[in-house]
Amino acid sequence: MNSREFGAYKARYRAAIQQVLSEAEPGRLDETGFPAYSHANPLISWLFWKRLHTVMDWIERRAPFASALDFGCGSGVMLPFLAGVSRQVIAADVDLLALEIMKTRIPLASNVQIRHASPEAMSRLEAASFDLILALDVLEHVKDLSGTLAALLRVLRPGGQLIISGPTENVLYRLGRKLAGPEYSGDYHERGVAEIRRMLASRASLKQIATLYWPVPLFEIFTATA
Repeated sequence: MNSREFGAYKARYRAAIQQVLSEAEPGRLDETGFPAYSHANPLISWLFWKRLHTVMDWIERRAPFASALDFGCGSGVMLPFLAGVSRQVIAADVDLLALEIMKTRIPLASNVQIRHASPEAMSRLEAASFDLILALDVLEHVKDLSGTLAALLRVLRPGGQLIISGPTENVLYRLGRKLAGPEYSGDYHERGVAEIRRMLASRASLKQIATLYWPVPLFEIFTATA
């Protein structure tokens, strides 16, 4: 996806998210990424959307895929893209309110299905059934990291790719959250990306995609192959 196409993709979602936020209960959608992806500050907006563009570029160079899982899909910001590079897409989250709202403004493609991301629901997914899994900015939130990683690796096909992004949680990242506004000041992260990487390293082969942004490492993006 070139810069012009991504700009149009971004503009469409930002407009929809801003409309949703104007109508929603204050604070209800903060953890779905709505404030970040619609932030009025151009720099903060660029910082958050750059991660998605980086992931999209990586995926697009390796497409097409047979089946993709967007774990922790939030508002579904990646779903139109995934629907175009994968034959089947599953969108999963423990809180589906944001996606249910957004799909009334940006309808889901016919090859996208919605699932709850509870442990019970994940256990019902067929083993080794996805060749692409996204877990973008979600694993820092989960309480049972070991169990969640096991569930994701169980449904990843041999040779498939699990793409993970997460915050470094360093001093500069924490300062940036406070400067971004009250929506980001809560202490709701269980861990940083380094802990996720350490736990996953004993279970899968890891490969770095990007560290964002030089010279200030705020986020990391990497892949895991079972």
